[in-house]
Amino acid sequence: MAVTGLLLIGFLIAHLAGNLSLYGEAGAFDEYAHFIGGLEILPVAELGLALLFIVHIYMAVRTTLENRGARPVKYGITGNHGKKTVSSTTMFVSGLLVLIFLIKHLWDFRLHKEAFEAAPTEVVHAALSHPLTATVYILGAIAIGFHIFHAFSSAFQTLGINHPKYTPVLTWIGRILGVVLALGFASFPLIFWLGQGGAH
Repeated sequence: MAVTGLLLIGFLIAHLAGNLSLYGEAGAFDEYAHFIGGLEILPVAELGLALLFIVHIYMAVRTTLENRGARPVKYGITGNHGKKTVSSTTMFVSGLLVLIFLIKHLWDFRLHKEAFEAAPTEVVHAALSHPLTATVYILGAIAIGFHIFHAFSSAFQTLGINHPKYTPVLTWIGRILGVVLALGFASFPLIFWLGQGGAH
């Protein structure tokens, strides 16, 4: 789960970087979308990405069930001790919200591939200008931020990288990544919705 999680975070960073071309000069996002869509390796990359998600989800569910099985009765008293955060205690919930958001995202842009390929910028603007869709995307971005806020440093600890010198740095990197990715992805529906689609 740690390895797939880190790879998915890498994908999110690259995905956000590409989507930022929406804020570039006219036609910049269209060029980016057509470039990605024209890559011969794209079907293989999409299959690999799908497998990453499936494995990550499977491992998350299995780990959650194993943890509950090991401790079927909750502790009567819980303590924070400076380690627990809202993000760390809601990992399964935020992960589930991210999954729902992913399904919505695929429905909007992947299953309507022909329309998206014909006019990528217009399709994105039209979709994210709709109040309901914009709200779902904003909530999805927040869920991604919450998930990564804890998941990044947790993944390294799972891989055995747990040192007094490096762990605090990794923790802060994860928190910064979570905030940046949440704000970055949420900015698109916020700007397009509030601007009623902006200039196409």
